[in-house]
Amino acid sequence: MLDLHGDPIALTAALVDIPSESRHETRIADEVEAALRAQTTGFEIIRHGDAVLARTHHGKPSRVLLAGHTDTVPAADNVPSRRDGDLLYGCGTSDMKSGDAVFLHLAATVTEPAHDITLVFYDCEEIEASANGLGRIERELPDWLAADVAILGEPSGGLIEAGCQGTLRVIVRATGTRAHSARSWLGDNAIHKLAAVLTRLQHYQARSVDIDGCVYREGLSAVRIDGGVAGNVIPDAASVTVNFRFAPDRSVEAAYSHVLEVFDGLDVAIEMTDSAAGALPGLTRPAAAALVQAAGGAVRAKYGWTDVSRFAALGVPAVNYGPGDPNTAHRVDEHVDVTQITSVTETLRRYLIG
Repeated sequence: MLDLHGDPIALTAALVDIPSESRHETRIADEVEAALRAQTTGFEIIRHGDAVLARTHHGKPSRVLLAGHTDTVPAADNVPSRRDGDLLYGCGTSDMKSGDAVFLHLAATVTEPAHDITLVFYDCEEIEASANGLGRIERELPDWLAADVAILGEPSGGLIEAGCQGTLRVIVRATGTRAHSARSWLGDNAIHKLAAVLTRLQHYQARSVDIDGCVYREGLSAVRIDGGVAGNVIPDAASVTVNFRFAPDRSVEAAYSHVLEVFDGLDVAIEMTDSAAGALPGLTRPAAAALVQAAGGAVRAKYGWTDVSRFAALGVPAVNYGPGDPNTAHRVDEHVDVTQITSVTETLRRYLIG
């Protein structure tokens, strides 16, 4: 059985040694559930598919939710784990079994918390959003996500990364008239019309926004170009896919309106194909502010989108806080600096005991 009372570094290694590729989390869910039932007290514990949930009911003035996904991307000959000095290597060491280990260890060893605690260990985070176990819990067990602050153990280098950016993608389409390239003047080149689109992107001035002491920098970028018929044909259709990463003070609707303004006046059609709202940090809320204080004020904006957005939509301030460098996630040499496991554990211990 997983040893929740032992060193969370060893617990991380034990979790990594349980293969748990997305859609194959039954074994790790079994192990987590069994350990929580045997080694913790005062928790209501339930199983929901391959998610394991636990919570206390001590009547404390605030509730802290600790959430972590148990799945990983497919292993690349990097299971079982191995230790080299202060680095622990293996699939999921950074993303995010070290964060899971911290939460499990604290559940077993913090016996007199200042807050009620909810634990959510969920499945299928690394694949399509429709399969995400946290989304399933939100739909079917929404009361389990009620909290004053939510902490996701995603790798953040041992710093609090608050909120997250929103994201949307649009396809900018240009049309023209097809013709033989030897008589190009008889056609209207759709690819050439995209030059104006690319020029506006090239000269776009990204906005930076300070929210609760976190600076979010936006970005508007071309990420794909499609067009062309053959080597001797003037194309009559072409498109560029544009990704907008926007600060969480904008809604999806406001972000889309901004994109339309950027390309206003061009002879193109614009279609939004994908979007996800960002998450405000909410660090001025008492429970979140106490967390920042416990971490010594070490906080920064989250660049990218994470499941904190789900909590923000529910009105729950949420942060990413876990050991591990996100830049090593999903790599063959994925690893975590074990000193971060220790420091994150002790910071959260101080916070939970008040």
